[in-house]
Amino acid sequence: MDRYNNRFLEPERGTGMIGWAVKQLVIWLVGGLVVYGFVNQQQFTAGSAPATAPGSAAVHASGPLAANTSSAEQLRPLGQPMAQVTNSLTLRARADGHVFLDATVNGAPIPFIIDTGATMVALTHADALKAGVAGNLNYTISLNIANGVAKAAPVMIRQIRIGALEVDNVEGMVVQGDAGISLLGQSFLKRLQGYEMHGDVLTLSWQ
Repeated sequence: MDRYNNRFLEPERGTGMIGWAVKQLVIWLVGGLVVYGFVNQQQFTAGSAPATAPGSAAVHASGPLAANTSSAEQLRPLGQPMAQVTNSLTLRARADGHVFLDATVNGAPIPFIIDTGATMVALTHADALKAGVAGNLNYTISLNIANGVAKAAPVMIRQIRIGALEVDNVEGMVVQGDAGISLLGQSFLKRLQGYEMHGDVLTLSWQ
């Protein structure tokens, strides 16, 4: 190579070896800083690109989820159950075919026989006294019974409870005299979701 073309690498005349060395050092430092800055810029650009992708994916992933939640709220008002739960009580008939049970009427324990053919709940006078509904009775109802005709007075029973089953404000009547047992009739049964008799098993169901 021509010596004239290599003058850049040679010390300038009159400056000496030290001046030439300082000049070369400055040139290499500046060049190194330029290269370092370029490399860092490339790494920053490459490293920041993946951060954008997950963010974008999260936005797209949350879109359908938000739409599904909105649809669920439109189908079912907030705070309401998805489906109503049905409760049931199973009772077995005795050998004579009658179904007996113990209930509480206005908090008083009273034995009943379930009579699906009876129009209303019928209390004996003694049971009406225990339930607190025997006052100021007006016997205006005539009943045909096995022994003839009986008189009964209409009453409103505040509450009848059988285990977890509770029915309020049930129409009933108080039968004159203390013979027999109180009957659980249709004025109570029709307030349930339903009842079924299969063989000797009676099932009461309610919501």
